Amino acid sequence: MPVNMIEEGDRSPRIILIEPTGSTAEVLLYGAQVISWKNERREELLFRSNKALSKPPKSIRGGIPICFPQFYNFGSLEQHGFARNRLWSLDDSPLPLSPANNHSTVDLILKSTEEDLKTWPHRFELRLRVSLSTNKLTLIPRVRNTDSKAFSFTFALCNYLSVSDISEVRVEGLETLDYLDNLLQKGRYTEQADAITFDGEIDRVYLSTPTKIAIIDHEKKRTYVLRKEGMPDAAAICLTMMCSCMEPLGQKSKGSSRFS
Repeated sequence: MPVNMIEEGDRSPRIILIEPTGSTAEVLLYGAQVISWKNERREELLFRSNKALSKPPKSIRGGIPICFPQFYNFGSLEQHGFARNRLWSLDDSPLPLSPANNHSTVDLILKSTEEDLKTWPHRFELRLRVSLSTNKLTLIPRVRNTDSKAFSFTFALCNYLSVSDISEVRVEGLETLDYLDNLLQKGRYTEQADAITFDGEIDRVYLSTPTKIAIIDHEKKRTYVLRKEGMPDAAAICLTMMCSCMEPLGQKSKGSSRFS
């Protein structure tokens, strides 16, 4: 199926995915970032800052940014790594994956450059398949080591979900897990609640997470189900409450931004 790509001056080219029931997704070549996912009723399911511009070299706050080869500040590189600030290419020879019947799909690739090697001396190929089907958006990343030596990395897909009043939202599936609290010097704690609700600033990384968690928005009567496969030893769920995508609570929320 041919790729539907839109180019607008000096803005990043974007790819439009459309599936038969009418749901859509938009993916930028810059950062391979999904910036929009709308259901068949044209309701936006992802948050994006109203100040966001799809204009390199600025990355967009919102959508689904890719963190590679470093997540957050867990390392010596720039926060969240450099993959989100690079121009990706269409993958002409994607790796074989399961057939995607009735899916609208695009395959993208990022290869290490000589400039990247100055800050992170490892050669790699990072592939991403974005696949849209009815009520489902699937992102499949694959990292290939093209170097002569092994390397380690951290990776994350940061989902900015569109929700109503944050006090009406709860997260299920993280009970009894350990987490790192970034508001308390990354101290390690164990989740005691049956579900996570929001009545103040939260900035946590949950460790060894299950394959499925649910984000329930009572006001919108909508449930997001996040599923993952692979990387079980490094799996983490990061919960950050920020004022522009959720109702602000507390002073720190007003200036908080992981992706500025």
